[in-house]
Amino acid sequence: MTEWRLAWRFARRELDARFRGLRLLLVCLILGVGALAAIGSLTQSITGELSARGRSLLGGDLELSVSQRTATDAERRSMARLGRVSETLRMQSMGVNFGGETAPIELKAVDRAYPLYGTLTLQGGTSPPLSPTETYVGPALVERLKLRVDGPVRFGTARFTVAGIIADEPDRLSEGFTLGAVALVSLEGLQRTGLIAPGSLYESKYRIASRYDPATAIKAFTDRYPAQGWDSRTRDRASPGAERFLTRMGEFLVLVGLTALVIAGIGVGNGVSSYLATRRSSIATLKVLGATSGLIARVYLLQIVAVSAIGIAIGLAVGIAAVPLIVAVAGDVLPVAPRFAIQVLPLVQAAAYGLLIALAFAAPPLLAAGAVPAAGLLRGVHDGRRPPRWKAAAWMGAAFAGIVALVLTTSERPWFGAAFLAAATGLLLLLSILGWSIRWTAARLPRPRRPLLRLAVSALHRPGARTGALVVALGLGLTLFVLLATIRTSLDANIAKTVPARAPALFALDVPPAQESSFRATIVNFQPDADIQTVPLMRGTITAYGTTRVADLKTIPEGAWALRGERGLTFARTLPPGSELVAGKWWSADYAGKPLVSVDERMAQALHLKLGDPLTISVAGQERTATIASFRKIEWDNMGFNFVMVFSPNALSDVPHNLAATITMPPGRERAILRALSARFPSTSVVEVREVIGQVRDIVSQMATAIAAAAGIAILAGIAVLIGAIAAARETRTYDSVILKTLGATRGQILAAQALEYLLLAAILAALAAAIGIAGGWYVVVELFAFDWLPDYRAIALTLATGVGVTVGIGLLGALPILSARPARALREL
Repeated sequence: MTEWRLAWRFARRELDARFRGLRLLLVCLILGVGALAAIGSLTQSITGELSARGRSLLGGDLELSVSQRTATDAERRSMARLGRVSETLRMQSMGVNFGGETAPIELKAVDRAYPLYGTLTLQGGTSPPLSPTETYVGPALVERLKLRVDGPVRFGTARFTVAGIIADEPDRLSEGFTLGAVALVSLEGLQRTGLIAPGSLYESKYRIASRYDPATAIKAFTDRYPAQGWDSRTRDRASPGAERFLTRMGEFLVLVGLTALVIAGIGVGNGVSSYLATRRSSIATLKVLGATSGLIARVYLLQIVAVSAIGIAIGLAVGIAAVPLIVAVAGDVLPVAPRFAIQVLPLVQAAAYGLLIALAFAAPPLLAAGAVPAAGLLRGVHDGRRPPRWKAAAWMGAAFAGIVALVLTTSERPWFGAAFLAAATGLLLLLSILGWSIRWTAARLPRPRRPLLRLAVSALHRPGARTGALVVALGLGLTLFVLLATIRTSLDANIAKTVPARAPALFALDVPPAQESSFRATIVNFQPDADIQTVPLMRGTITAYGTTRVADLKTIPEGAWALRGERGLTFARTLPPGSELVAGKWWSADYAGKPLVSVDERMAQALHLKLGDPLTISVAGQERTATIASFRKIEWDNMGFNFVMVFSPNALSDVPHNLAATITMPPGRERAILRALSARFPSTSVVEVREVIGQVRDIVSQMATAIAAAAGIAILAGIAVLIGAIAAARETRTYDSVILKTLGATRGQILAAQALEYLLLAAILAALAAAIGIAGGWYVVVELFAFDWLPDYRAIALTLATGVGVTVGIGLLGALPILSARPARALREL
């Protein structure tokens, strides 16, 4: 303890209030910790807000939902015993204005008890209960159809009066993705529309203000009606899709931020090394006066820890302050606007990461400073002896083990975090090997005849060169940036070029089977060459597979998204377009045996299904079981009809159903066809596919922007590392500059030699970053997203050119103070 007190006394005396010499350490930790704190705090704030507002977002303490039917009298009585009930019906439909213009809408019928929690507010006032002839509409529908309050609008066969414009629909987020603006009517008003008929696609939802524990109440209800296809949610999982997306997106961004912090850690090492180089005379003096290597290490360890603590504290403050700023700037993009609150857990995690990174990368220079004898320190940086490295390796290994343990214990998907860390570690090792290879190769290359090029090549391997640190830091930053540019441009190209070329122009729901020929004739009248594809469509849930009941699962298996809620169901005589059999065989067109089903191969892998296994679904309130006859590979991006499950006709043909249709044709006549279909088939909903593509493009753009923002921290950290490496090598470069000046070199020649050095290094890194980044982008785009490979190589080249330009520019700026050094004075100080 006495030694630590003595070490702290020395450490405190040497610390500068302006952190001279340790500013790079400070900046790097602020960047890395700030990014992690902001990402973690924002994610937890939003998920916390979703949980806190669960009742109003869901519209009840619990929700029970089912498709294509309403609750039976017995089911309603069971719900009433649980608490106060509010019924809503939700379906896709069309809104038509007085001029015949149409727009897709989400028609939502509510009872007088709606909403049980929260408040439905209108622009300029409250919302009294709707009469059977009134509707409340969303602002988007008002803009699209040029509606006005007290004006008319038609849904189905019924005319309604716009009684108000919706300002806030409390359960909007829990309703999920919609293909149009919302319109609210009463349950009685929905009956006037003629849209509800056998086979119509609609969803009945029953929100309950329960007097019991929601989970217990749901279990009691579903145990009583296990085969009726009821889906359920509770107030603490009001929007599971949004929460799951936010959690996983936040987890990915945390790992990107951790990568930025690792890059910043390299800057920490450079900063500590540079600082200790300036303290060489003090360290030598202490050793001459009898200080041990352990005392020296403690003195500067305490200094590093003290400055790191300040940097981490500032980074945490930046992360806290960033959350309300992000909410203010990007509030429309976020699912909810969280209230300001300090999230302790993300801050603790960010601080732990920052401290471990600081200790890991500060270890080598700290141990080196304590291990070199006083005589070696007095000789300066040109002393050839190096301390043993095993202690530094052990220290760094322990710190990185702590980082890995923290990632794995805090991740929702440990395998994903482990894979990310493994990839990052592999890339670090590759870049470290490359840095060593560059130095080794540069030292053995034949000396160029041109003096400037010879100086540039020798600078890559001379004593004190920071080539390895520069390669790792800039290589990581450039690779990450190329990866993001590759993914972003490839996805944009798929959406903008490939998808519209193959996508249908219009998509229709609820086409009555008896009117299919008239439906086709109406379209052909406007567009004779239109390609019209129809399929039977109904909704149902998977209730069992193999010997497993879905209700008995504690967690849904990874990749088994089809078990969450209802799925589209269909039957077919022939193999659907866009599908390829990978196992089993298809049934004959006149098959009449036991019910069969063909399943998506990815779902089969996630659930470990085998040919011949039973698969049970609940549709229209009844369970039906079919035998798995085949597995299919599905071309999901063809924008056609793609079903996870396709049944043999004898399995589902007797279930009341309507048809869905795709209409593929040249652009130009969509609006005319929409008007004609709306007039002749008021119960049919028709959507322009380009609107859906626009929504998808917006979602992809928002994701890419968030990832790019997090990756930008890595680029800033790389720039800080570059500056730190230049500062750490300043003494060596000053020595070289002074010798060259003494031998007659001009400032321009010295500057040109350094520019060539950085240009060579940046060119090698750009080539590697392009190779690794493009390969990683290909894996994400082709293997994970199953899109076509369509990167914009010009954008990637521009990214690399910008990186090279920044590298060379910062290198030259760092050389300016060295050029101003006077030979006589510098030689006396070296």
